[in-house]
Amino acid sequence: MTSGSLHGSGVLVTRPEHQAAELTQAIESAGGQAILFPVIAIAPLDDSTINHCMAGLPVPDIIIFVSANAVSIGWRFVADFNVTLAAVGPATAAALSAIGQPPDITPKNGFDSEHLLAEDSLANVSGKNVWIIRGEDGRELLAATLRQRGASVSYLPVYERKLASFSATALAALEQDWQAGKIHLITAMSVATLENLLQLLPHGCQTGLADMPLVSPSKRVLQRAQELGVGNPLFLSDGPGASAMISALLACHEQVFGKQI
Repeated sequence: MTSGSLHGSGVLVTRPEHQAAELTQAIESAGGQAILFPVIAIAPLDDSTINHCMAGLPVPDIIIFVSANAVSIGWRFVADFNVTLAAVGPATAAALSAIGQPPDITPKNGFDSEHLLAEDSLANVSGKNVWIIRGEDGRELLAATLRQRGASVSYLPVYERKLASFSATALAALEQDWQAGKIHLITAMSVATLENLLQLLPHGCQTGLADMPLVSPSKRVLQRAQELGVGNPLFLSDGPGASAMISALLACHEQVFGKQI
């Protein structure tokens, strides 16, 4: 390895396939090998299901999108509302901007519910109707806090996260790479990603998992990894974007492997 390079390292990329391209390209530009293993599948809900849910909701004053998936799947259902738009983080804000709808509220720093809730624009929401566009499940912090502040909060689920499925051939290939020492670092963007990964990994990949370096932009992921006894060391990225993840991967790789790979 040369300084500032991932040369010789295999990085397991666990993001949904349609969202993995930027990180995959960044890893390979840094000299590493990206090994795609998307453990979460995003499935849009039926239009009839979404429309039925919308029919029972009050007219919104604020619509919050929790992810880029929420934007790409859910925007067309709410496009006719002229309301305040909020995005949980930069990727979600970028997805809104890409369709010509830059958000009115987005965290100045950070990329999660805590940072969005810290914005002054959401401090006084008493009497407001807030819609949260998301998957079928997720964290309750955003809704709970806004309700404490006096808002009426409704969920509009527009997709579901499913455990990905892989052929026996694909799992055998991953297991072979793992046992041959071709995978050196793991990335996990969410707790669901980490838990799905552990559920999907072939038996032969369980060996050494406790000592496999893990990089994530989420403190909650690293806390969950500690609870499960996986990942060593655990590295926190400054954010979920490719640039921040690459910086963390480089730092992790340098600490663990030095110039050995």
